[in-house]
Amino acid sequence: MTINLQGILQQPGQGSSYWVLGDLYTFKALGEDTGKAYALVEIIVQPQSGIPPHIHSHEDEAFYIQEGELEFQLDQQTVVATAGTFLHSPKGQLHRYANMGLKPAKLLCWVTPAGLEKFFMEIGVPAIDITHSPTVSPADIEKAMATAPIYGLEIISPPNEISHI
Repeated sequence: MTINLQGILQQPGQGSSYWVLGDLYTFKALGEDTGKAYALVEIIVQPQSGIPPHIHSHEDEAFYIQEGELEFQLDQQTVVATAGTFLHSPKGQLHRYANMGLKPAKLLCWVTPAGLEKFFMEIGVPAIDITHSPTVSPADIEKAMATAPIYGLEIISPPNEISHI
């Protein structure tokens, strides 16, 4: 990553990558780079994976689908989001997404204000090999459940629905 007076420059393939409950999170901008205004994460969601219904109390999230398709729930509305779809979920809104397909899906996730990226890094593991998703263990899920409230996250679904839908 290069930081200069003009801002942040991340070339393709750059950024710190972590495996977070089986999906690959690459951090393009961290709160420390943006004056805590926002964080930007590129997420590759594996087939039959996703995040359970949850609510943020500290930040808004916005999502831009780059590849593939994801089933998104925003409160009571469920939509299929394909490449080019943009969704915004304000703090306090119940939301989730799932990759119901057979191929990985890729999206950008903006977190405003920044801070949630630290949760992802805390529950994830640095991705040394970005080609093979590690197996998600019950201990990984327990760690996510125990850590979520520290970051103002309320996970609605049972723990076994966190990593694989």
